[in-house]
Amino acid sequence: MNFRLLEHFHQSCGDELKSSDSGLFDFWLRFGSVTGLFKPSPSPKPRQKPKILATHRHIFAVNALPAFLICVCLAAGAEETDIRRDAAVNAVEQVMPTVVNIATRAKARINDPFEQLRRQMWGEPLTYDLISQGSGVVIDENGYLLTNEHVIHGADQIQVRFGTTTNTYEATVVSSDEKTDVALLKLQAKPGEKFRAIKMAREDDLLLGETVLALGNPVGLGGSVTRGILSSKSRVAPQEGETLDIPNYLQTDAPINPGNSGGPLVNMRGELIGINARVLTQTRNGEPVQGIGFAIPIRLVEQALAEIMPTEYIKSQWWFGARVKVGSYPLVVTSVQPESPAGKAGLRIGDVVMQVNGKVPKTFIDFGDLLAAAGDADIPITIRRGQEVNDVRVRMVPESSVFNAKMIRDKLGLTLQQSPNGFIISEVQPDSPAGKAGLQPQMIIQAIDLQAPPDDIQGVAKLLYEKKKGDPVTIDVVVLEQNGYFRRLQHGRVQLVPR
Repeated sequence: MNFRLLEHFHQSCGDELKSSDSGLFDFWLRFGSVTGLFKPSPSPKPRQKPKILATHRHIFAVNALPAFLICVCLAAGAEETDIRRDAAVNAVEQVMPTVVNIATRAKARINDPFEQLRRQMWGEPLTYDLISQGSGVVIDENGYLLTNEHVIHGADQIQVRFGTTTNTYEATVVSSDEKTDVALLKLQAKPGEKFRAIKMAREDDLLLGETVLALGNPVGLGGSVTRGILSSKSRVAPQEGETLDIPNYLQTDAPINPGNSGGPLVNMRGELIGINARVLTQTRNGEPVQGIGFAIPIRLVEQALAEIMPTEYIKSQWWFGARVKVGSYPLVVTSVQPESPAGKAGLRIGDVVMQVNGKVPKTFIDFGDLLAAAGDADIPITIRRGQEVNDVRVRMVPESSVFNAKMIRDKLGLTLQQSPNGFIISEVQPDSPAGKAGLQPQMIIQAIDLQAPPDDIQGVAKLLYEKKKGDPVTIDVVVLEQNGYFRRLQHGRVQLVPR
């Protein structure tokens, strides 16, 4: 559309436009004859009355005006389109406000004996501050964010800064999992302060070769974006010549540098498909390689979060008894514990949670917060089951009233006491699973199911409760034996089947 030509005609015909409908007709006619936009009807025959001609002009003007306006709008929209704005740019604009830079401070002990001696002589501390940097991404508007466990491992202080602002926040570790290298942090923000949260992709929604973006804080440079493709959906990521024990890493050729760890790997829809973890720079023989980066896939991230913040147990205080899938609204119930408050209320696997106490839970974390706020009151939960929408009422109970020393005694036939070295067996029932396996008082439990025992009695009781009927539990114990003046530690392992 030639807008300069239109402006010229508008100025030259301005008086005619002001005068009459005939001026409006002549304007469109003259403009259309030059641009070829309109083809006026043939001139009326002499015998037609001027009244009919005026009517014809009215019809022409009314019919031509909508077509002209449509052409103007299309032309204006075409001129405003920026060819640089593609899916990648839109995804970055959507995701970047959720990306954070993480700086940690930890105390490290000096191992050099000469340096230790010098510091002792001058009264200086035998430790020094170890500063490290990484990245993270907000997954809940209330300030919960994801990063790698190795980014915050051993940190005494954690500071978080958003790449799009200058605000700095202190953060605390909610929980972390060293095996999956996933950590969940909570920002110490002002009451009621909200944050932009990233959207999680479906765990099975990955396309080999699709374009991906890695965002983060490489070498402390702040918010940065690199672009590549999804090179592999199921790769075992090596580190320092060794194979990690976490299979099915995502591989990408998007550059991932030191400091990118913990940042998001996203698709072109701006959805989180993985957490950047590490990069391979050389082979076992020392040969340099390029374009091989690894990210923890969203499937493993969700599994880790489900264990870090299980919705069966709310804030380590209330027993709810049902787990919802990690992610954003709508939330789906994935498991229901038997005889739990949720089970007794009628919740089933596959139910879609619509509301909790009249409010919509935006994420699985928000779901837990809404339940915790209600405490032991009757909580109305609106669910969708198939095509029907119903309300169920749940009343949670304190964890300590169910998961306690009595549950352990009922299931295994032993009484535990907590000590700095682990759990000490203080009593064993003779005809119980523990008694039949040969466990005795004063034995110290060092491991349960080949893992370090839980932190408290409630944790042991929960572990036993979640065992299926007939599943054994393996217990590693240590007993102190004394032979005359000599003492020695005797190790043993037994298997019990809880009652």
